Amino acid sequence: MEKNKLTVLDIIKMKAQGRKISLLTAYDYPMACLLDEAGIDIVLVGDSLGNVILGQDSTISVTMDEMIHHTKAVKNGIKKALLVADMPFMSYNVSIEQTIINAGKFLKQAGADAVKMEGANPAVLKMVKAVVDAGIPVMGHIGLTPQTAGALGGFKVQGKDAKAAKQILENALALEKAGCFSIVFECIPDALSALITKRISVPTLGIGAGPYCDGQVLVIHDMLGLTQGFTPKFVKKYADLAGIIKKAIGEFIQEVNSKQFPDKQHSFTIKPEELNDL
Repeated sequence: MEKNKLTVLDIIKMKAQGRKISLLTAYDYPMACLLDEAGIDIVLVGDSLGNVILGQDSTISVTMDEMIHHTKAVKNGIKKALLVADMPFMSYNVSIEQTIINAGKFLKQAGADAVKMEGANPAVLKMVKAVVDAGIPVMGHIGLTPQTAGALGGFKVQGKDAKAAKQILENALALEKAGCFSIVFECIPDALSALITKRISVPTLGIGAGPYCDGQVLVIHDMLGLTQGFTPKFVKKYADLAGIIKKAIGEFIQEVNSKQFPDKQHSFTIKPEELNDL
């Protein structure tokens, strides 16, 4: 293990110490290097790669092989941050044996430190406990769960009424009991996330869940302004890299067309006598 490498115990201690936790996604080596060098606490290889990297409409079709492939790349750029990998749809829904094997692949083959699993119904809770009992740290994920968004009525805020809010609270308590070292809250009211954050001992990580969670999550492409089209309300764009990239590409095209690039500075030479011999 690298010196000063963060562990799940370090993340848990951060809640007790009142230190906020930062989490961003990464899907490749260059971005992983930048995140780690900048001092991010947790890097998540999200199944959101289906949307932002593979151009798919949802995360449903993302496979284990794709997740392992991208997690391996990200691992190569991580020295300090805790590395968590999403378990994709149907990789933990069939049997306990299959779930443990798949979770194990992320640690053995890809180098992840932990896995993330969505949901908290009885079947998922059983899988979470089995994976934790096998010695694999698990990050939970409740509220809006993209893998099962269809069953939740689409991509919308969850826990808006007392009954739904109580269910999310019960889900959080159940995931804590099952052994999750942290839990992501996605698209739930800020007051609800505040209440639950006080009730449970493990860190809460919000994405569209207000400022009262123990940490905050964003998709890297969203916060850097690389995502085209719809932007969720909870996303703050810290840069407009899409604009910068398009400008650079435009300048390249213009210089190629006008024969400005490449110039002598960007070209190699051969001695005149060698050229004469040729």
